Amino acid sequence: MNFKNIYIVFFTCLVTAFSTLQANTTSGWINILEAGGNNKGELCTEAIQNAINEANASGGGTIYFPAGNYLTGALKLKSNIVIHLEAGALLKFSTNFDHYLPFVEYRWEGTVLKSFSPLLYANNQENITITGRGVIDGQGEAWWKEIWRIESSKEKLELTKYQKMTQEANANVKTEPYYERTRSYLFHRPPLFQTYHCKNIRIEGVTFQNSPFWTINPAFCDNVTIDNVTIFNPYSPNTDGINPTSCKNVHISNCHISVGDDCITIKSGRDADGRKYATPTENITITNCTMLSGHGGVVIGSEMSGGIKKVTITNCVFDGTDRGIRIKAARGRGGVVEEIRVSNVVMNNIKQEAFMLNLFYDKNTVVEPVTERTPIFRNIHISNVTATDVNTAGRIIGIPEMPIHNISFSNVNIEAKEGFNLTTASDVEFHDVKINTTLGASFKIEASKNIILDNVATSSPLKNTPVVKLKNVSNLMLNNCFPMNATDVFLEADGAQTKNIYLKNNVFYNVKTVLKKGESLQSEIKIE
Repeated sequence: MNFKNIYIVFFTCLVTAFSTLQANTTSGWINILEAGGNNKGELCTEAIQNAINEANASGGGTIYFPAGNYLTGALKLKSNIVIHLEAGALLKFSTNFDHYLPFVEYRWEGTVLKSFSPLLYANNQENITITGRGVIDGQGEAWWKEIWRIESSKEKLELTKYQKMTQEANANVKTEPYYERTRSYLFHRPPLFQTYHCKNIRIEGVTFQNSPFWTINPAFCDNVTIDNVTIFNPYSPNTDGINPTSCKNVHISNCHISVGDDCITIKSGRDADGRKYATPTENITITNCTMLSGHGGVVIGSEMSGGIKKVTITNCVFDGTDRGIRIKAARGRGGVVEEIRVSNVVMNNIKQEAFMLNLFYDKNTVVEPVTERTPIFRNIHISNVTATDVNTAGRIIGIPEMPIHNISFSNVNIEAKEGFNLTTASDVEFHDVKINTTLGASFKIEASKNIILDNVATSSPLKNTPVVKLKNVSNLMLNNCFPMNATDVFLEADGAQTKNIYLKNNVFYNVKTVLKKGESLQSEIKIE
């Protein structure tokens, strides 16, 4: 074949490919195999990105991935497009860090900065959908190994080109002293998926696995739906499952999650940077999800400087997570977490606390005046929970300048090694709560006030151990309790600041010692 014939064949193929792409785009359906892509595992970033761009330019369309093995670098998602992964389609992301350049702006661990592009990224777009029964694989091991290499080095390493780029791109980003160690690594692994300042986002049916960092991480978005999604990340650093940050109207349902960090985490920015954007995460529903391996089942914080409110968590199962429900922040973070409802949750094999509300997350013990730096937890209500094989039933740890307040637990049954520990809180109620322990009191309350214990119990009282233990507690009502099993001590009270403690309408027929007084107790305990 002479050169002229070769040219004619090449030109004909090019025209045919363009015509096919144009025709498919016109019909709103682009088969990636007919648009220059391949399902043989050969890099085809350009073909996929061109298909996305063409669909967007035509007003919208679906990029269809038939069964097969696809390899790509970072993809920029555009408005009015659908990525549809057929069953048997595996979309894998490159392990070459150069394929995530140039840097883009997004929110990383609560701070807006510039770094590697998220694997699937959109900025100021709308109407984006990822659907199908295929698999999206971030191939995160290369990223995990690099951060482990940097973190574990005992000597100062020469900066890589990526660290130098990170340093230059974020020279003006301010960091609180406690966070300088993390930022000093200068290697910000990208989320697998982040839509940034977008709206109308839907992810449905697909499986995500092996994320380099957080997996599904919408930021500053409105109307996000994540339904029937499976997320699997093995033991790996910071590979959270679903992390909406400063988003509103988020619906998470029917998901199955097992990851290297928190399963679902709700966030809204870190410290001064989060307060600068002042965008809360609000109107969040989480329902019908199962969480297996993970640091927490559903976690709020610790990046919550923009505020988090109006969250419901219902009909979920946590089986094997480190904690169940965890809400965490610290001095300096600021922000308000409020209007939270948790109901109909079953937990099993919880390695630490079933419930953890903690304002000492970063261990700052210096009392501060109440300012915009002061975090607030309030108006949080938990009901209808069963938990078995738990290490600690719960901990609530407030700070003196801002006790955690207006909290309730209703119809809760927990089998745990240790009971519920409440410190520096006010306006807390326990109704119909049974906690069986193998070590210590079922309820231990300290430095708190305005407490109601209504029909609280244990079905396995311990020898010479109180069911309820108080120290420096004021304004507490304990009522409607009826220990049904032989109990050595029901209430132990101590502390010079303990006062206004009332026991009313209780039946202590099976109790040997109703009240055990500590040496520092000065006030009378009123028993009726």
